[in-house]
Amino acid sequence: MTETKFLTREGYEKLQQELEYLRTERRAQVADQIRIAKEDGDLRENAGYENAKLEQAFVEGRIQTIEEILKYAQIIKHDGNSDAVALGATVIVQEESYEPETFQIVGSAEANPSVGRISHASPLGRALLGRRVGDVVDVNTPGGVSSFEIIEIK
Repeated sequence: MTETKFLTREGYEKLQQELEYLRTERRAQVADQIRIAKEDGDLRENAGYENAKLEQAFVEGRIQTIEEILKYAQIIKHDGNSDAVALGATVIVQEESYEPETFQIVGSAEANPSVGRISHASPLGRALLGRRVGDVVDVNTPGGVSSFEIIEIK
């Protein structure tokens, strides 16, 4: 059984747009690169051809990945009125003596910690789910156990 892929509405639409771009424009561009490289002659020592074939494999792999994500996608419905952390919620937490940080809890397909989007399956995401303002959660991090206090849930 394949696992559900949780996506925000925005994330779902972005993946649909990327899939459309890859299927229509990018496939055609790569096909042109292959055709041009073939015209250069001997394919055994043709770096342009090899690079184009690698790009083609990447594009086709990405298409398959996106199709799989969208096939099992479930849109996260978060209205911002919950008093507990849930998928789609934006949470402000404070780790011990550091400045508060803001995270949105998303599915693993959309996780990007560098922009504040953490997976519900990550250690911090799992620890926050179901918790309320004022709760303190302990999370195992590479540097040891860290405590996070929930300051606000949006």
